[in-house]
Amino acid sequence: VGLSLNLDRQTMAEFSQKRGKRRGDEGLGSMVDFLLANARLVLGVGGAAVLGIATLAVKRFIDRATSPRDEDDTKADSWKELSLLKATPHLQPRPPPAALSQPVLPLAPSSSAPEGPAKSDPEVTPQLSSPAPLCLTLQERLLAFERDRVTIPAAQVALAKQLAGDIALELQAYFQSKFPELPFGAFVPGGPLYDGLQAGAADHVRLLVPLVLEPGLWSLVPGVDTVARDPRCWAVRRTQLEFCPRGSSPWDRFLVGGYLSSRVLLELLRKVLAASVNWPAIGSLLGCLIRPSMASEELLLEVQHERLELTVAVLVAVPGVDADDRLLLAWPLEGLAGNLWLQDLYPVEAARLRALDDRDAGTRRRLLLLLCAVCHGCSALGQLGRGHLTQVVLRLGEDNVDWTEEALGERFLQALELLIGSLEQASLPCHFNPSVNLFSNLREEEIDDIGYALYSGLQEPEGLL
Repeated sequence: VGLSLNLDRQTMAEFSQKRGKRRGDEGLGSMVDFLLANARLVLGVGGAAVLGIATLAVKRFIDRATSPRDEDDTKADSWKELSLLKATPHLQPRPPPAALSQPVLPLAPSSSAPEGPAKSDPEVTPQLSSPAPLCLTLQERLLAFERDRVTIPAAQVALAKQLAGDIALELQAYFQSKFPELPFGAFVPGGPLYDGLQAGAADHVRLLVPLVLEPGLWSLVPGVDTVARDPRCWAVRRTQLEFCPRGSSPWDRFLVGGYLSSRVLLELLRKVLAASVNWPAIGSLLGCLIRPSMASEELLLEVQHERLELTVAVLVAVPGVDADDRLLLAWPLEGLAGNLWLQDLYPVEAARLRALDDRDAGTRRRLLLLLCAVCHGCSALGQLGRGHLTQVVLRLGEDNVDWTEEALGERFLQALELLIGSLEQASLPCHFNPSVNLFSNLREEEIDDIGYALYSGLQEPEGLL
């Protein structure tokens, strides 16, 4: 026990050094160590794990209340100290001793008790037997969670697709009449709902509004080569000005400094969607209520139907300008990147997951759905979006390991461990663009909250379901 405790303390110290924080309040830390050490002796390893999580949680709240918020040590004992418990094995309930599992025999009559006549009706000896408790494994709980919380009814999916398709047709007809000079492509609804990668409810659809750019007049410039130095983005540059001067393309009206501006296009379409489109008439025609969302900088349509609520994200896109067939989106970016276009990696991510699963009949997409549903249902994990979780599954999915349904529980725990390791480094590289860190927008407090929730979930995965 002493050796195990020393190893746990050493693991905790090494892990804390990774994040570069020094722990204060040594008196309280010594008390926690004393409690955990004696808890292992009295309660065993499993009991100490539960006591450790509770003790560290109380200690964490005390430190937050007593420490100044503007110092680096506002979280003197955060989720990282739970690495003390990470190596603690999950113990199965011990079977009762053999003596307790044997039937109880009637006691022999006492020599001091008077002997009486035997009764004609023998009494039935009470049996100390009870039905065995139902203990589901993590695998069984995951499958039940998938059935109850992940799977979307087919009727709901069909209704959402029908509404999205009808809205796309109505919106495209309006754009053709409003902007006859602008060559838009076909408005195509899609996204995770159409690829079987949406969990819980059919409540979100992507509607691509593609721009048809003239071939030879436009080229792409990587975002790192612009003043923004943003590896997520690309600039769409106007070319061939000596042969086709400005004004010869209908999209030249949206140029800023010789580049096609996503910001100008977004501002125009936001005004159109908010003030010009007759949504009450369209909603009455489709049997629903449609209104643009004014609280978001994205182009969102909120659809209310008697059977579901749906959000349609209108995404202005530049598809296939170069040989790599990149898909660029007009996105509300800040600062110098405001006029650039965000590269949308969802199509290639979904295609890669599908190809990996088709290769070995694996469960990578099912794992992604489980992780999305878990994070959506846990407020502490709400900052982990589909983009983060897709990168985790892709990184695991490339490994040549067992991806059958029977290994789904093991892969689930492995995904939690990978997320925790990435949070320790505050780094989650994009699978298709390693120069992009998907955790760069998370604050230190958010990283600590997510890490603490994941560590607790790693000790008791059933608590996340």
